[in-house]
Amino acid sequence: MNSDSTLPFPVDEPSENSRAERLDTTLRHPMVVPVIEEQVLVGREVVESGHLRIRKTVQQIEQPVQVTLQHDEVQVEHVPINQFVADDAPLPGSRQEGDVLIVPILREVVVTRVLVVEEIRISKRVLEEPFTSSVQLRQEHIEIERAPPLSDSATSTT
Repeated sequence: MNSDSTLPFPVDEPSENSRAERLDTTLRHPMVVPVIEEQVLVGREVVESGHLRIRKTVQQIEQPVQVTLQHDEVQVEHVPINQFVADDAPLPGSRQEGDVLIVPILREVVVTRVLVVEEIRISKRVLEEPFTSSVQLRQEHIEIERAPPLSDSATSTT
Protein backbone atom coordinates (compact mmCIF):
# COMPACT_ATOMS: atom_id res chain seq x y z
CA MET A 1 0.00 0.00 0.00
CA ASN A 2 1.46 3.34 -0.95
CA SER A 3 1.00 6.62 0.91
CA ASP A 4 -1.19 8.14 -1.82
CA SER A 5 -3.90 5.59 -1.26
CA THR A 6 -4.94 7.27 1.97
CA LEU A 7 -6.17 10.36 0.15
CA PRO A 8 -9.92 10.55 -0.31
CA PHE A 9 -9.64 11.26 -4.05
CA PRO A 10 -7.65 9.45 -6.72
CA VAL A 11 -4.25 10.93 -7.41
CA ASP A 12 -2.33 10.18 -10.59
CA GLU A 13 1.19 9.12 -10.14
CA PRO A 14 3.28 12.15 -10.93
CA SER A 15 5.87 11.84 -13.55
CA GLU A 16 9.47 12.52 -12.80
CA ASN A 17 9.32 15.87 -14.64
CA SER A 18 6.30 17.17 -12.84
CA ARG A 19 7.72 16.08 -9.52
CA ALA A 20 10.91 17.91 -10.27
CA GLU A 21 8.96 21.03 -11.26
CA ARG A 22 7.13 20.98 -7.97
CA LEU A 23 10.26 20.65 -5.99
CA ASP A 24 12.10 23.26 -8.00
CA THR A 25 11.28 26.63 -6.48
CA THR A 26 13.03 28.59 -9.18
CA LEU A 27 10.35 27.73 -11.67
CA ARG A 28 7.51 28.76 -9.50
CA HIS A 29 5.95 32.23 -9.42
CA PRO A 30 5.97 34.06 -6.12
CA MET A 31 2.76 33.53 -4.21
CA VAL A 32 0.91 36.63 -2.96
CA VAL A 33 -1.05 36.25 0.26
CA PRO A 34 -3.24 39.24 1.02
CA VAL A 35 -3.26 40.52 4.61
CA ILE A 36 -6.64 41.91 5.55
CA GLU A 37 -7.25 44.26 8.40
CA GLU A 38 -10.62 45.62 9.50
CA GLN A 39 -10.91 49.07 11.01
CA VAL A 40 -13.76 50.72 12.81
CA LEU A 41 -14.85 54.24 12.05
CA VAL A 42 -16.99 55.72 14.87
CA GLY A 43 -19.02 58.84 14.29
CA ARG A 44 -22.14 60.64 15.47
CA GLU A 45 -25.07 62.15 13.74
CA VAL A 46 -28.15 63.88 15.05
CA VAL A 47 -31.27 61.81 14.45
CA GLU A 48 -34.69 63.22 15.15
CA SER A 49 -36.59 60.78 17.32
CA GLY A 50 -39.83 62.71 17.68
CA HIS A 51 -41.51 66.03 18.41
CA LEU A 52 -43.05 67.43 21.55
CA ARG A 53 -45.91 69.88 21.52
CA ILE A 54 -46.25 71.75 24.80
CA ARG A 55 -49.40 73.71 25.47
CA LYS A 56 -49.77 75.95 28.52
CA THR A 57 -53.15 77.24 29.57
CA VAL A 58 -54.00 79.63 32.39
CA GLN A 59 -57.23 79.36 34.31
CA GLN A 60 -58.59 81.91 36.72
CA ILE A 61 -60.53 80.66 39.68
CA GLU A 62 -62.29 82.75 42.25
CA GLN A 63 -61.47 81.88 45.80
CA PRO A 64 -62.90 83.55 48.91
CA VAL A 65 -60.35 84.93 51.35
CA GLN A 66 -61.31 85.74 54.91
CA VAL A 67 -59.20 88.22 56.88
CA THR A 68 -59.72 90.36 59.95
CA LEU A 69 -59.69 94.08 59.20
CA GLN A 70 -58.67 96.59 61.82
CA HIS A 71 -59.50 100.28 62.03
CA ASP A 72 -59.32 102.99 64.66
CA GLU A 73 -62.36 104.72 66.01
CA VAL A 74 -61.92 108.05 67.82
CA GLN A 75 -64.31 109.14 70.51
CA VAL A 76 -64.42 112.83 71.40
CA GLU A 77 -65.99 113.84 74.71
CA HIS A 78 -66.56 117.45 75.84
CA VAL A 79 -66.14 117.83 79.62
CA PRO A 80 -67.13 121.26 81.09
CA ILE A 81 -64.55 122.55 83.64
CA ASN A 82 -65.23 126.33 84.14
CA GLN A 83 -62.28 126.98 86.48
CA PHE A 84 -60.02 130.01 86.50
CA VAL A 85 -56.30 129.53 86.22
CA ALA A 86 -54.36 131.06 89.11
CA ASP A 87 -52.57 134.32 88.24
CA ASP A 88 -49.10 132.93 88.84
CA ALA A 89 -49.76 129.42 87.41
CA PRO A 90 -48.62 128.45 83.91
CA LEU A 91 -51.30 127.91 81.29
CA PRO A 92 -52.37 124.29 81.07
CA GLY A 93 -51.22 122.36 77.98
CA SER A 94 -52.25 119.10 76.41
CA ARG A 95 -51.53 115.98 78.43
CA GLN A 96 -51.86 112.22 78.14
CA GLU A 97 -53.68 110.18 80.80
CA GLY A 98 -53.48 106.51 79.93
CA ASP A 99 -54.70 106.17 76.37
CA VAL A 100 -56.70 109.44 76.57
CA LEU A 101 -55.33 112.72 75.17
CA ILE A 102 -56.65 115.76 77.07
CA VAL A 103 -56.62 119.13 75.28
CA PRO A 104 -57.69 122.14 77.42
CA ILE A 105 -59.82 124.83 75.72
CA LEU A 106 -58.97 128.29 77.06
CA ARG A 107 -60.83 131.63 76.93
CA GLU A 108 -59.70 134.97 78.20
CA VAL A 109 -62.28 136.94 80.09
CA VAL A 110 -62.42 140.72 80.59
CA VAL A 111 -61.37 140.44 84.14
CA THR A 112 -58.06 139.33 82.77
CA ARG A 113 -58.31 136.09 84.50
CA VAL A 114 -58.12 132.84 82.56
CA LEU A 115 -61.08 130.54 82.82
CA VAL A 116 -60.86 126.90 81.68
CA VAL A 117 -64.18 126.51 79.99
CA GLU A 118 -64.02 122.86 79.10
CA GLU A 119 -61.71 119.99 78.22
CA ILE A 120 -61.92 117.80 75.23
CA ARG A 121 -61.00 114.23 75.97
CA ILE A 122 -59.98 112.19 72.95
CA SER A 123 -59.59 108.47 73.29
CA LYS A 124 -59.01 105.79 70.72
CA ARG A 125 -60.01 102.18 70.59
CA VAL A 126 -59.26 99.48 68.06
CA LEU A 127 -62.16 97.60 66.56
CA GLU A 128 -61.88 94.36 64.62
CA GLU A 129 -64.44 92.97 62.25
CA PRO A 130 -64.39 89.97 59.94
CA PHE A 131 -64.27 90.74 56.22
CA THR A 132 -64.68 88.35 53.29
CA SER A 133 -63.73 89.17 49.74
CA SER A 134 -63.10 87.22 46.56
CA VAL A 135 -59.77 87.28 44.76
CA GLN A 136 -58.85 86.01 41.29
CA LEU A 137 -56.16 83.33 41.39
CA ARG A 138 -54.45 82.02 38.25
CA GLN A 139 -53.39 78.43 37.73
CA GLU A 140 -51.22 77.18 34.88
CA HIS A 141 -51.73 73.75 33.34
CA ILE A 142 -49.24 72.09 31.01
CA GLU A 143 -50.11 69.46 28.38
CA ILE A 144 -47.31 67.60 26.60
CA GLU A 145 -48.09 65.68 23.41
CA ARG A 146 -45.45 63.48 21.79
CA ALA A 147 -45.55 63.27 17.99
CA PRO A 148 -43.62 60.65 15.98
CA PRO A 149 -40.62 61.84 13.95
CA LEU A 150 -41.16 63.00 10.41
CA SER A 151 -40.30 60.22 7.93
CA ASP A 152 -37.19 60.64 5.73
CA SER A 153 -39.29 60.58 2.56
CA ALA A 154 -41.39 63.45 3.82
CA THR A 155 -38.35 65.58 4.67
CA SER A 156 -36.37 64.96 1.46
CA THR A 157 -37.45 66.70 -1.71
CA THR A 158 -36.33 65.55 -5.13
